[in-house]
Amino acid sequence: MSDSFGEAPDIPDDLFECAIHLKNNVVGLTTEGGSDIEYKLARTKLMGDPASKRLIPDFVRFSNDAASVQAALSCVASGQGSWAVRRGHVNEKFKPLLTFLEAGGSAADDTITDGLTVYDAPAVHAFWAKALERRATDPEGAVTAASALLEEVCKHIIEDSGGEWGNKWNMPKLYAEASNILNLAPSQHQEAIFKTILGNCQSVVQSIGSLRNKSGDAHAGGRSRVPFKPRHAALTVNLAGSMALFLIETWQSRTEKDRTSRM
Repeated sequence: MSDSFGEAPDIPDDLFECAIHLKNNVVGLTTEGGSDIEYKLARTKLMGDPASKRLIPDFVRFSNDAASVQAALSCVASGQGSWAVRRGHVNEKFKPLLTFLEAGGSAADDTITDGLTVYDAPAVHAFWAKALERRATDPEGAVTAASALLEEVCKHIIEDSGGEWGNKWNMPKLYAEASNILNLAPSQHQEAIFKTILGNCQSVVQSIGSLRNKSGDAHAGGRSRVPFKPRHAALTVNLAGSMALFLIETWQSRTEKDRTSRM
């Protein structure tokens, strides 16, 4: 491993190119190549992007320097012929991140990710991360994760409000209960424009639940199963993420208002 003591090396500004640069550097580190400073710079750039951070391989996320990542990869394989095994491991583990960035991980992803991160619910974060990771490489799995994300958010809101949900409640029932708690049900409003918008939100959530049952990987679909394309999964994940964030922000606004009124 060698680094010059001159100017800092150039790391690509584009996140996709930066991820490729990091992957290639890590592959070099599996032998005697690679650069410690380039590893640190590329890792820092990607770790600074919330959506990318969740897709970075664990052996990179938890390794601050080249020596640490080399130690982590040595546990994958060692001895004669181990370099090829470690290289294959690196290439495989970088696939979700590279696929996500190549498909155009957007600013909207970051906004939703930041908003969901503020909400103290690990399961919500986990389903969102799965949905992002899978939407390009596993469309059916992404749809399932997106639906589970909305279900989890609704369940948390019901529980946090002091209510209970039933084990057999489906997506429409969970959303109906959560929207009533948040005053988001169309029937709770008189203005036509609000009734229309909230009715459309209700339709989006119900449709995502139906997609999961018809085309996701949660259930066998039989001959009527509809194959999903990455663009279909991307739309579903983006809609689910936006609705999840809307529900959470509405709940947080309500609890803040209640807290202020009691002061």
